Amino acid sequence: MTIRTSAAFCAFALATGVGDVPVVLAADAAPPSASSLNEALTGGKLTFNLRPRYEHVEQDGKTDNADAFTNRTLLGWRTLPYQGFSLYAEAINVARIGDQNYNDTPLASAVYPTVADPENTDVNQLYLDYTGLPQTKIRVGRMSLKLDNVRYIGNVEFRQVMQVFNGALVENRSLPDLELQYAHFERVKNIYALQRQTRIDLFRAAWTYRPDNQLVAFAYLQDQPNTGQATGFADNSNRIVGVRANGAWPLSPAFKALYTAEYARQDSYADGDDRIDASYWRLGGGVQRDKLFVRFDHEHLGSNNGLYAFQTPLGTNHLFQGWADQFLMTPAQGIRDSYVSGGVTVAGVQVYTEYHDLRSDVGAIRYGTEWDLGVTYAFTRQFTGKFEFGRFDEDDVLTPAGARKRDTTKLWFTAIYNW
Repeated sequence: MTIRTSAAFCAFALATGVGDVPVVLAADAAPPSASSLNEALTGGKLTFNLRPRYEHVEQDGKTDNADAFTNRTLLGWRTLPYQGFSLYAEAINVARIGDQNYNDTPLASAVYPTVADPENTDVNQLYLDYTGLPQTKIRVGRMSLKLDNVRYIGNVEFRQVMQVFNGALVENRSLPDLELQYAHFERVKNIYALQRQTRIDLFRAAWTYRPDNQLVAFAYLQDQPNTGQATGFADNSNRIVGVRANGAWPLSPAFKALYTAEYARQDSYADGDDRIDASYWRLGGGVQRDKLFVRFDHEHLGSNNGLYAFQTPLGTNHLFQGWADQFLMTPAQGIRDSYVSGGVTVAGVQVYTEYHDLRSDVGAIRYGTEWDLGVTYAFTRQFTGKFEFGRFDEDDVLTPAGARKRDTTKLWFTAIYNW
C-alpha cells in the first residue's frame, strides 16, 4: 500500500469531500487471479515508497529548537489472488539522518521539543486477504486502517512510523450502496513504535445515498486500560457510538455545497473508569467551485464537568485542532474549535490553509489560535514535494504547568517518491 497523503493533502481531500471515506479494504483494486500458487507469488506487485523529511519546531519553554531530518522507507510485495487468497507483506525502516537535535518521545523534561519520529525497523503490514465469498473481503494480520475522516480510527500516516492494528477485518457490499464493516484487533502499534495489548471491536455501516454523499453509523469499542491518553485514570477503556453525514451536494454544474454533521457519545466500556462520559459533535459547511473551496466548521469535544473530556486515542489527531499538535489529547475542560479552511489548485500547485479559534467546553478558557498552511506540488507521477507550516499562539495560561499549550511554530519540508 503506497502512501500518498500528508496533512495538507488529507485535509484538502476531507474538506472538499473528495476521498472522505478512505476505507482500507475498498482502496485495493482487484488484480487478475493467478492460475497457480507459483504464479501468485512470482507475478505479484512490488510497492516502494521513500519519504525524507525535515521538521523544525520552536516551542516556548524549551531550551533549544528541534531540527529533525529523517527518512522513511516502505518496501512491500503483494501477491496475485489465488483461489480467493492473496498476501501483502510490507517492511518499514525509519532512519535518522545526521545528529538527533530533537526529542522523539513525549518527555516534558526534554530540552528539545518533541518530533514523534523514532527510528524503527519492523514489519509494517502483513496480512492475508480472502475474497472467495460474494461481495465480501476478509483481511487477517497486521494492517493499516482508515475509517471516514480518520477522526476515530486512523493510521496517523503523517508521522514516519504509522499506527497499525493486528487482527481481522471484514467488509461486505452485498446490498446496493451499502458498506458493512466489522473488525476485531488484539494489538496496536503506535507512532512511537510502542505495542500495546488491546481488545478492539469496530462496527460501521455506510450508505452512499448519492455520489460523494454518505450517511454513516458506527460503534467503536476499546477494552484497553492504557490507551496512551494521560487522563489520570487507571483504566481508560471506552466506547464511542455515533452517526455522521458528510458530502458535497451539487448546486449547479460549477458549484457544490459542502456539509458535515456528526454526533457521537463516549462512555466507559468493560472495566473503564465511570467518569468516562462525554459527547462530541461537529457541524460545518461551505462551497466548492472546481478546484477552489472554502468552509466553516465548529467541532465540540465535550467535558464531563472538568473530570474527563471526549478522547480519540485511535484517531489521526494531527489533522484536528491544528498541525502544531497541541491537542492530540483533549484537555479535561474539553474543546470548542471554530475554524475556517480553504484550498485551491493552480497550475498543479495545491494550496490549503485553515485558522482555528480554540476554547474550552467548561471553565471559559481561551486556549489560543492557530494558523496552518500547506503547499503541495507533484513534479512527476512518482515524485511529490510538500511544504507545511503551523503556528499556535497561546491565550489563557493553563495550570498546572504541564497542561500549558505553549506558543509553538512548526514547519516541514517533505519529498515523497513512489514506485
